[in-house]
Amino acid sequence: MMFCRVRRIRGWAAAVAIIVTATATPPAAAAGMGSAVVPTTTIYPGETISGAQLQEVEVTNPNLAGDYAKTIRQVEGMISKRTFLPGRTISVSALREPYTVARGSSIRLVFTLGAMTISAAGSPLEDGMTGQLIRVRNMDSGVIVSGTVLADGTIHVAAK
Repeated sequence: MMFCRVRRIRGWAAAVAIIVTATATPPAAAAGMGSAVVPTTTIYPGETISGAQLQEVEVTNPNLAGDYAKTIRQVEGMISKRTFLPGRTISVSALREPYTVARGSSIRLVFTLGAMTISAAGSPLEDGMTGQLIRVRNMDSGVIVSGTVLADGTIHVAAK
């Protein structure tokens, strides 16, 4: 009989400890929410985001998912993939880097093999960001080749 009462007392003590802990610290302070970036105007897909369109606010919603931008520097200069409404958090997955080369523009193709370097004029068949593999048409021969976009806007063609 004595053992049953001890178990009940331990159960009640654990429940009281949980309740006291939960009410002692507010959820926002416990989570360390920080800040989030929200637009001040509507931002449409394909639009380049500037710092004038953004504002940092304190996060008060404990149910907010962690995929949102926390600083303006994270978002500034990026391209939106979807519409962002004023006052709503900006999801980092809904942003992309600007394209380094645009489809149909005139670019320089570079092929390097050892000490030999060949360069030619080309036209990208698709938009591409730095480090991305894209298809490009050689303007002199009309042959379509694949190459990696470099930061300066040239395409490095790989040997087959």
